[in-house]
Amino acid sequence: MAMTAQAPLAGAGQFQRASFTGSAGEYFGIWIVNVLLTIITLGIYSAWAKVRRNRYFYGNTVILDRAFEYHATGKQIFIGRLIVVGFFILMNIIAAFMPPVAIITPIVLLIALPWLIQRGVRFSARVTSYRNVRFDFVGTAGGAFKAIILGSIVAAITFGILAPVASRWLWRYLFNNLHYGDRPFASEPRLGALYKVWFLSAAMVIVGTAIVGVIALVIITGASAAGGLEGDGFGVAAFLGIYAVGIVYFAVYGLAALFYSAGVRNVVWSAATLDGRHELLSDVSRVRYAWIVISNIILTVLTLGLMRPWAAVRMARYVNEHTAIRVNGDIGVVLSSMEATGAAISAEYMDLEGFDFGF
Repeated sequence: MAMTAQAPLAGAGQFQRASFTGSAGEYFGIWIVNVLLTIITLGIYSAWAKVRRNRYFYGNTVILDRAFEYHATGKQIFIGRLIVVGFFILMNIIAAFMPPVAIITPIVLLIALPWLIQRGVRFSARVTSYRNVRFDFVGTAGGAFKAIILGSIVAAITFGILAPVASRWLWRYLFNNLHYGDRPFASEPRLGALYKVWFLSAAMVIVGTAIVGVIALVIITGASAAGGLEGDGFGVAAFLGIYAVGIVYFAVYGLAALFYSAGVRNVVWSAATLDGRHELLSDVSRVRYAWIVISNIILTVLTLGLMRPWAAVRMARYVNEHTAIRVNGDIGVVLSSMEATGAAISAEYMDLEGFDFGF
């Protein structure tokens, strides 16, 4: 389904925004069938459900009047999952007779995880096409280890202070190894810009920690007034305190994470280029993005999942409308050139897609 009009960004007429042309009503029909068949088949159909879902969302994601396509099959996804599940079943059977093997399993998985992630990203890229030209991902397992595993450790042990550094590693790994046909993507987000969006989230975390400390102080004070830690008053105060801490944790820390995620997306995508010439842009509002995520979760829970299709379409539409590309040169000539050189390469991917391991 083609988009009827492209709304240029204010002050930058050459930028063209993406759009989402699907509707909650259409997707609900796909979603409810996927849910029912997955339940009836005890989860087996979930692989084919993923294909139907992705084909709908990719097929309704439009940029420059053309939609994306998703080419994976349910069989590829099912076989990948079967391999992973089979590995865990085999290791558990062996561990039943040789208990020390139970210690080896997580170690093997941790060692294999970068390779599994790299394979998963490459699979997702190669089963995606735009204007009959497929994407490709040429990153290595070593790169995945640094960008994801090591980056997560660095962010954790520094209590988030080096989170922007880890984010830069991650997004440079993803963008700088991504190709559209034979044309490379690249992104060199400035560390200063990443820290700029990090400061607000860091301040929110500090405030949240202070609030948790105040709650703990109130509990201790209340316990003293009620006759010490062994009194009934302390039990009530502790009960209320735990819930208060939980609410603060999800409200403040969750909100901080959403703000940071949206900010990083804007920085990274706005620093990205295709073929060294064509510029990408993201300008999502951090407040609006967080509101959509939070309200989607609340509505989905309150309706026992029935509003999930509406929530998914709502998020897809918002993100697409705040993603854009500026093609430098005649759009028709540039796209025709990409199609001509990318078609042959795309044909080679047909035999190289492999399986989706779910990582």
